[in-house]
Formats: sequence, structure tokens, C-alpha cells
Amino acid sequence: MSVAREEILGRIRSALADVPANERPADVPVAREYARHGEPAGEALVMRFAGRLRDYDAEVRRVSPAEVAPVVGAALAEMRCRSVVVPRALRSAWRPSGISVIEDGGLTAHQLDEMDGAVTGCAGAIAETGTLILDGQGESGRRIITLVPDHHVCIVTAEQIHGTVPEAVTALGPAVRRQGVPVTLVSGPSASSDIELSRVEGVHGPRHLVVVIVAGPATA
Repeated sequence: MSVAREEILGRIRSALADVPANERPADVPVAREYARHGEPAGEALVMRFAGRLRDYDAEVRRVSPAEVAPVVGAALAEMRCRSVVVPRALRSAWRPSGISVIEDGGLTAHQLDEMDGAVTGCAGAIAETGTLILDGQGESGRRIITLVPDHHVCIVTAEQIHGTVPEAVTALGPAVRRQGVPVTLVSGPSASSDIELSRVEGVHGPRHLVVVIVAGPATA
């Protein structure tokens, strides 16, 4: 370990050899020539997001605003969920009927473990990577409610979908810095692999992720 450590530190010292002692990181401009905007927009953007989600083994359902609650309820029924936790801020039009819906008011991990699933909104989404952005507040809810239950249904509106990571960071950055909230990027259901590369789902979060995209008639 000491040999490897010294080798790594030696390389760092060598790379920094020509840096003036009084120079600070902010003194040197950082090249930001990477792409900041994606090409797809509108329907094409929604379709790309849906495709990326499926690549990660997430289930995707495309709905109109009036169809959200029935479709969420149907998805939960298919997963045999009898009770779900929702953020207090989750709008009533998105809440399913015919199932026990419990608002999170600081539920413990033990209490959440007794829930079959969670239904939340999100702070945003990224089409290029098929990623959901949760900011731990509002319709995203506390991070723990989407970690403990076995199933997560996340509702995303078309207006929340950004083309690329830089676009999403630019859009959400000011609010995140102002409010000082933690941000979690979720791409697909929780999955891990053991030393033999056997995939196991649900180790660090929900085994099933259903994303309901609110963007007009179901065509995706």
C-alpha cells in the first residue's frame, strides 16, 4: 500500500511542478467546450427519454394528465402493492385510489419497510441518460421513501425533461444552491452484481421502477 501511495503522490507532485505556489484554482479558466444542449426537442425528446429508461430496465407508461391516477393505480395493482407512501406535496390528481395511500410525515425506516411501494414526482429528468432527478423535497419527497419500499412509481411531466446533463444542471443549479438541498440522480431500478457478475436487483433501493410520463396520449 505504501509503494502505491507514494507512486500516486509522486505523479501528482510531478504534474503540479510548474504551478506557482500562490496560484489558486479560480485563477485558471476552465475550458467548457463540451456540448451543453441536445438536439431532440418536443416529442423526440420524450421518446428518447422513454427509450433510455427502458434500456435500464425501467417500465415506462405514457399518459395524458387525466390518466395519471388510474395508470399509477394499475401499475401498483400489477405489482401487488397494497399500501404506498407519498410525499405530502404530491398533487391529489396523481394519487391512486383503491389502495392505502399514506403521506410521509417523517416515517421511520421500519415503518417504510412495511410499505409495498412509493409514488413520487421528481425535480427533473435527463433524456440522454434516462435519469430521474430527486431533490429530497416537494413532490420528490424525502430520499428515504424511495429507497426502502420495493417498488417506486415516479411521475414526470414533459416540461421537466431536459436533453442533457449540462442542461439539467443549468436549469436546476440556482434553486439547488439557494435552497441547499441534496440531489440524487436515479437511472433505472437499483441493481448490483456479485463477484461472478450475477445481477441482483433491489439491494440498494427499489427492485421495480415505473416511470409515468405525462405528455399527452399514450403513444410511447
